[in-house]
Amino acid sequence: MSRSVRAAQPLPFLRLLWRTHCRWQSRVIDLVLVALAGLDAALNYPPPRDWHFYASLGAAAVLLLRRRWPRTVLIATLPGLYAGNALIAAMVGAYTVARTERPVRHKALAALVVAAGAFVPWPITGFAKETLSDLVQQLIYAVMLGTGPVMLGLLAQTRKDLSDRVAELATVRDHERALHAQTVIARERARIAREMHDVVSHQAGLIAVQAGALEVTARDPDVKEVAGTLRGLAVATLEELRSMILVLRAAGAGPTELAPQPTLADLPALVSASEVNAELRIDGADGRELPEPVERAAYRTVQEALTNVRKHAPGAATTVTVVVAQESLRVCVRNGPASAQAPRPDLPGGGHGIVGLRERATLLGGTLAAAPEPDGGFAVRLELPYGRTDVP
Repeated sequence: MSRSVRAAQPLPFLRLLWRTHCRWQSRVIDLVLVALAGLDAALNYPPPRDWHFYASLGAAAVLLLRRRWPRTVLIATLPGLYAGNALIAAMVGAYTVARTERPVRHKALAALVVAAGAFVPWPITGFAKETLSDLVQQLIYAVMLGTGPVMLGLLAQTRKDLSDRVAELATVRDHERALHAQTVIARERARIAREMHDVVSHQAGLIAVQAGALEVTARDPDVKEVAGTLRGLAVATLEELRSMILVLRAAGAGPTELAPQPTLADLPALVSASEVNAELRIDGADGRELPEPVERAAYRTVQEALTNVRKHAPGAATTVTVVVAQESLRVCVRNGPASAQAPRPDLPGGGHGIVGLRERATLLGGTLAAAPEPDGGFAVRLELPYGRTDVP
């Protein structure tokens, strides 16, 4: 199991833990509100108690269902508010309705019914006992008690909407950043493709033309053979460049593979055309079908290793060993010390070949080691499992 898979496993557990925490937190809040509403009814109706007390107590009990049916719960608290004194239960019901995404008229109606219940006495004949000053004061209190919970619910709902909007904007911003990064990458790939087409392909084409002309006009058989080899290498280079340019220009159109893809069957031709004193041994590959990225990585490793031998150890005896085991592919390219008589070619080197091979091996879940040998030679060893084949 990869490290990334192990790191991703706790996330579902954390989400489940957070949902459980929120669920229990909501239940505790509901129980506290029911207790407060019940205490409100108990304090306003000391024994002996009549049906008004039980109506207020029922209004407190229905608050347990306020999150599922907010409007129904508000309506169920009204008998306890009008006939009893279940003011806290009605205020909680109005707040819950205001927290929902109901139309504004529903929230205004919730404030109105709670304010009316807080203002109108029971029985209604109690109005005759109140003075005008008392009625105005009760009306002010009733308006505040009715609109306060609704305003608080609207504030909480607005805060939630703003949080959702901020999260949505953050997602859109990340998406726009990703699109911008893809656009920049596409432009850079197009620029590289133009440079390869205008410069590298042009020069490789000139090499092929000059080598072809030399092959036709030369009289020495050895010169003709060398010229033919150069022309073949130049033509192969042009084909590779053409495929790479197509890949670079197809940025954003999905994964595009180099065609044709090299496999283990192409290793003999690669070794024979490498101009290196190399011996190739392949064990266990008879009839074995390997993933294409694995075979391609093995081919590129051998290709880069032989190129390094040609650059840094010309004339050295080289052994290329490929072992196809039961669950992995092992490649070893080992060369001895450079020959003192062989001329050292003046070939450019960027130092990125081994680094790129190591990155490719890591993407495939394998390893690549490149280090000097005790006898003065050099060895490149690659080991790839068959499991991961998601190399770009």
